[in-house]
Amino acid sequence: MYNRLLLKELAIWKDKAGRKPLVLRGARQVGKTTLINEFSKQFDHYIYLNLELSDDASVFVNYTKVEDVVNFLFLRQRINKQNAGATLIFIDEIQEEPRAIEMLRYFYEETPWLYVIAAGSRLQSLVKKHISFPVGRVEYMSLRPFSFKEYLNAALGEDWVDILERRRIDTMLHEQFMKLFNEYALVGGMPEAVSTYLKTKDIESLSPIYRSLQNGYSEDIERYAKSPAQAAILRHVLRHGWAFAGQAIKFAKFAGSEYTSTQVHEVMDILQKAFLLSLDYPVTSAQAPAIPSYSHSPKLIWVDSGMVNFFADIQIDYLQNADLLSTWRGYAAEQIVAQELRVVLDRHYRDEQYFWVRNKKGANAEVDYVWQYGQHIIPIEVKAGTNSHLRSLHSFINNSQNTNIAVRVWSGEYFVQETKTPAPFNKPFRLINLPFYLVGSIDNIVEEEIKK
Repeated sequence: MYNRLLLKELAIWKDKAGRKPLVLRGARQVGKTTLINEFSKQFDHYIYLNLELSDDASVFVNYTKVEDVVNFLFLRQRINKQNAGATLIFIDEIQEEPRAIEMLRYFYEETPWLYVIAAGSRLQSLVKKHISFPVGRVEYMSLRPFSFKEYLNAALGEDWVDILERRRIDTMLHEQFMKLFNEYALVGGMPEAVSTYLKTKDIESLSPIYRSLQNGYSEDIERYAKSPAQAAILRHVLRHGWAFAGQAIKFAKFAGSEYTSTQVHEVMDILQKAFLLSLDYPVTSAQAPAIPSYSHSPKLIWVDSGMVNFFADIQIDYLQNADLLSTWRGYAAEQIVAQELRVVLDRHYRDEQYFWVRNKKGANAEVDYVWQYGQHIIPIEVKAGTNSHLRSLHSFINNSQNTNIAVRVWSGEYFVQETKTPAPFNKPFRLINLPFYLVGSIDNIVEEEIKK
C-alpha cells in the first residue's frame, strides 16, 4: 500500500483522550478500506465487519445492546476480552444497517476502551434511506483521492517529499516538479489509477478503471434512485457534467437538458453528499468572515481530475500542452487546484470552499478561490506568466481592509514580491507566486507571510 497522509491523523485520533467513534467519509474507491486495513497494524486485534454481508449485518439485528455485540464479536474471533489489549472494530458499509449507526453512540458511552471506525459511501444511503449519525457521539474524517504530495511519494519516495516540504527548489528541480504535477493532474488520484499508471506509464491502461468506476455509480443509480425520473437526471449529470469542471454553472437546463433548476440542484446535492462533486459558491465581500452567496452560480468541482479528463475526453489536450494553464482553456488548472485546496480544507476541519465575485452591478471581477486566515481573506488566482493581468485580484485587494497578501498559482518558480495595485489606488500588497506543486502547502505559506 502507498503511504496516505491520513494515517498520521488516524494515529492522533488513536491516542486522543475522549476519543469518539470515527466516521470515515469519502467517495467510492478512494481507498477507505485499504487505509483502515493498514491502520489496523497498530492494534493488538482487528475486527472487520462488512455490513453488505448478511452474517456481519445480522450481528446488529440480533443484538440490541453494545455489550452483547462486543461479546459475540470477541467470541467469534477467539479474542480473550479480559486480555484483549488495543482492539479496533471497523464497520464497513455501515449504511446498510441503520441499527449499527444508532449503536455508535453506545460504543462511545459504554465501551470507550474500544477503537471504532465506520465507513460507507454508496449512493443508496443518500438517495433512499434517511440516515443520521448520533450528534456529539462521533467524529469525522474525509479521505480524498491522492493529493500531489501522496502521488509524489508513491512515484519517487520520501526524499522528494522532503524537498517539496522544505521549498528549496532550484530551477532544474522546479522543472521536474512541474512535469510530475502535470502527470498527476492527468492521471488523477484514484488509488487504482495511480498504482496502474506508475507501473505501466500508459495512460490508455487507465480507461478500464475509469469506466468501471462510472459503471459502479450507474448501477447504484439504477437500484436506488427514488424515482425513474431522478435516475434519468442522475445519469445525465454523470454522463455530461464532467465537461463543466472548474466552471460556474446554471442548474436550469444543465448540460443541454430540459431539466429544471430544482431537479438538477437536488441531484447534485445527492452527488455532493456522496463526495463525487462539490458546489463551491462565491463570497461577495472582501472582509472576514467568508460567507457564501447562494444566490450566485456555484463552481462545479469533481472528485478527481483523472476522471474529469477521461469522461470529458480531454486527455489528448493534456498530452499536447506542456503548460497546465494552456489545457482545456484553463479549466483543467482550476479543477486540480480546487482538488488540492480541498485536502488543505480538511486539515482545518472546513467543509466549504469559496471563490470571490464583486457584488456591484455591471462588475465582472472574479477571483478563482479565497482562503480565510483569521481576519484575512486571501485571494487566490490561477494564472499564467509574469505579465499576466491580475485585474480581479487587484480589485479584491482594493476592496479589502485587512488583506495585504495575495496568491498567484502558476507554472513559474516560487517567490514572493512586494508590489502595488494599479493607479489610482496604488495599494501595496505582497504577492505569493506559488507553483502548482506547492498548493497543498498554501496554508503554511500564507501563515508564514502573515506573521512576517
